[in-house]
Amino acid sequence: MKTMKFTPRGYGGDRRDPDRVKREGWQEQGLLAVAIDDARLSWPERALVRQLGARLYGRRKDQPETREARHD
Repeated sequence: MKTMKFTPRGYGGDRRDPDRVKREGWQEQGLLAVAIDDARLSWPERALVRQLGARLYGRRKDQPETREARHD
């Protein structure tokens, strides 16, 4: 029986931590992954993330429908 002499891509080696994956995704591909409850964000920044997520992907199932004030 032969054994593999190499490790397939994605197996073995060092596993990157989630923040590193997010950082590299932003720097290399322009992708942004942000948690709504990230403690590094201020309240207005979290609200902006929530609004962007709702606009791009629809309202979250665990979030009650709210009426936003319009400033036309």
